[in-house]
Amino acid sequence: MAVNESRGKTSRLPIDLDPVFRRGILMATHNRAVAGGVRRYGMRLGAGRFVAGETFDEAVPALRRLNQQGLRANTTLLGEGVRDEATARGVVESYRMVLDRIAAEGLTVNVALKLTHLGLDLGEAVAYRNVAELAAHARTHDNFIRIDMEESARVDPTLRIYRQLRAEGHDNVGTVLQSYLYRTADDLAALLPLGPNLRLVKGAYLEPASVAYPAKADVDRNYVRLAERMLNEASFTAIATHDERIIDHVIGYAERRGIGHDRYEFQMLYGIRPQYQLDLARAGRRLLIATPFGPEWYFYLMRRLAERPANLGWFATNLLRR
Repeated sequence: MAVNESRGKTSRLPIDLDPVFRRGILMATHNRAVAGGVRRYGMRLGAGRFVAGETFDEAVPALRRLNQQGLRANTTLLGEGVRDEATARGVVESYRMVLDRIAAEGLTVNVALKLTHLGLDLGEAVAYRNVAELAAHARTHDNFIRIDMEESARVDPTLRIYRQLRAEGHDNVGTVLQSYLYRTADDLAALLPLGPNLRLVKGAYLEPASVAYPAKADVDRNYVRLAERMLNEASFTAIATHDERIIDHVIGYAERRGIGHDRYEFQMLYGIRPQYQLDLARAGRRLLIATPFGPEWYFYLMRRLAERPANLGWFATNLLRR
C-alpha cells in the first residue's frame, strides 16, 4: 500500500513504486552531468528549502526562528568521506565554533555529525579522537552530540566508536539505527544495556537486498517494532519520521504505556511539512528539526529528493519556473 504523506491517506497501487523511484534518484546522484547541474543551480532552484544556509551565520536565523516557534533543533555541517587528517581537523574546529556559537546565541540546538566527516576512512582511532574531543567540548556547554549512521558497511565501526565513547564516560552522545537493515534488531538488543539515547530512522542509502528490506512496507513494520522496544527500554528515543501513521501509533503506544514526554521526541527535517511540524508542537508534542548547513549540500539534497516523490516534484516545479 502506497502512502500519500502530504495528506496522511493511503491509496492502493498495483506495485510499490517507492523503491524504484528511490533507487533511480540515488543512482543519478553519482552521474557527472546531474551532479554538475544540481551543484551549479541547486541553491537557486530551491535547495535552500532543505538547507539552512552555506555558513553557520546564515543558519543561525533559521535555528532561532525554530526555537521561537517552540521547536528544538539540531544542526549539521554537511559533508562526508574526508580522506586526509588536515581536512578532518578543520571539521573538528568548525564544530567547536558551532558549539560555542550555539551557547553564545542561547539556542536550543545540539549537533549531529557523520564519522566519515571526522576521518573514519583514515581509521577508527582518528574518528574516535575527533568525536571524543567534540563530545568533551559539548559537555562544557551542557550540549549533546548525535553520531549519525551512514552506509551499512559503516555500522560496525560507528557502533564500536559509540560504545568506546560511553565506556570513556561520554554520556552526552547518542547514535542512530536504521529500520531498513535486517541487522538492526540485534544491534538494538546489544546497545540497550548501555541505556542509550537513540534516533530511529528508516534509512537513506542505496543498499542491496542482501542487507536491507527492499519493500517499504517491511521497512515500516520493522520501524514500528524497533520504536516500541526503544520506547520501553532505551533511556531516550528520537522517532525520526514524517509518516503520520507511525507518529500516531507512537503517540498512542506511549500514552497507553505511560511513557512520558521526557523519554522521547519526534524528529523531522528542515523544510519538509513545516505546517505539520508546527501542528504537532502546538499539540504539545516534543519536536526537533534537523537543520543542516554548509557548502557540501549536494548529497544531502539528493537523498531528500529520493525520499519522497513530492520533494522531487517541488524541486522540478522550481526548475520549470526559471
